[in-house]
Amino acid sequence: MARIVMKFGGTSVANLERIHNVARHVKREVEAGHEVAVVVSAMSGKTNELVAWVQDTPKANGANSPFYDAREYDAVVASGEQVTSGLVAIALQSMGINARSWQGWQVPIRTDNAHGAARIMDIDGSEIIRRMGEGQVAVIAGFQGLGPDNRIATLGRGGSDTSAVAIAAAVKADRCDIYTDVDGVYTTDPRIEPKARRMKKVSFEEMLEMASLGSKVLQVRSVELAMVHKVRTFVRSSFEDPDAPGMGDVLNPPGTLICDEEEIVEQEVVTGIAYAKDEAQISLRRLADRPGVSAAIFGPLAEAHINVDMIVQNISEDGSRTDMTFTVPSGDVEKAIKVLEDHKSTVGFDVVQSESGLAKVSVIGIGMRSHAGVAAQAFKALAEKGINIKAITTSEIKISILIDGAYSELAVRTLHSAYGLDKS
Repeated sequence: MARIVMKFGGTSVANLERIHNVARHVKREVEAGHEVAVVVSAMSGKTNELVAWVQDTPKANGANSPFYDAREYDAVVASGEQVTSGLVAIALQSMGINARSWQGWQVPIRTDNAHGAARIMDIDGSEIIRRMGEGQVAVIAGFQGLGPDNRIATLGRGGSDTSAVAIAAAVKADRCDIYTDVDGVYTTDPRIEPKARRMKKVSFEEMLEMASLGSKVLQVRSVELAMVHKVRTFVRSSFEDPDAPGMGDVLNPPGTLICDEEEIVEQEVVTGIAYAKDEAQISLRRLADRPGVSAAIFGPLAEAHINVDMIVQNISEDGSRTDMTFTVPSGDVEKAIKVLEDHKSTVGFDVVQSESGLAKVSVIGIGMRSHAGVAAQAFKALAEKGINIKAITTSEIKISILIDGAYSELAVRTLHSAYGLDKS
């Protein structure tokens, strides 16, 4: 017998037929003798609809300001998960399964006070554990918790993944199964490279890089939590037949296992290729090269909630002036430039330049730690295809390359082939 947390995303619970299918997946695990908790997202498209209602309500009343109370925003958008948790519990009850729904505040899942983008601070899993021990399935609304002001707080987009992993850690689950519309984690996006392969195992660190670099399979925060608490996490498809052979395998269910690298016996040099489109490059020319300049640049950008990624600095021959180049999401370019212009006197640059329509392609693999020449192989492969590199950043297990967006798919396919990832 195992203790399992099963999470189902929006596409998995998009309508009553799919909710019934979710209940069949849960029933399989219950009948195998496992203790089960379920975490659900809102039905596909419902959160967007609720957000639109919140944004349109001030306009409908003729308000000049587009702003609204973030606490009321949370009260509205959290209702999507509340509906789903109740429907899944009803579906399970109709199959003869003892189940009840739980909202985040009932568990309780304690968060900080950052309404709309709260972080989980603590979960008291004792009552959930007791109920599971009595054979009851807990169907928990994801994406939400209880803030210190005693009001509902939501965790931001993708927060149901984070809820599931955090609950798995709190109840000391043997594994956390993330059911989605794909059957695992692939070496790259199969829509770009049809030869992409589903991986059997991926380390927490590799998955964290993939999630932060554009892979939409898991939310970044959920991977961070899984890594910190050593929660073995499986990515599985909810659209496979719940009763198909192997679906109930406790140790090795179909899908991709995200785990500690010690569990991965044969470590590939390169595990996968990730990419992110809609990147933009900002360059500050002829900066004064003195202590505190970087803080004067990136401090105000951070306060404006602008995510800065690749950073490259060039030093002039006399050491008095420098150029600073970094990347931001394309949608934040104008906002970033305004912030920089507002702080021009403090920073001390001559001119700010920008370029949009770029893409970041990344090579990821824990095996890179012990192998030389991985970067050179990427540069050579791209050069042979005539793809110019604008910037490069590296870490122990990652090489990220900035290129023109028009070449992003060609670069992904080229690097996927260069490292032999298209071979079985």
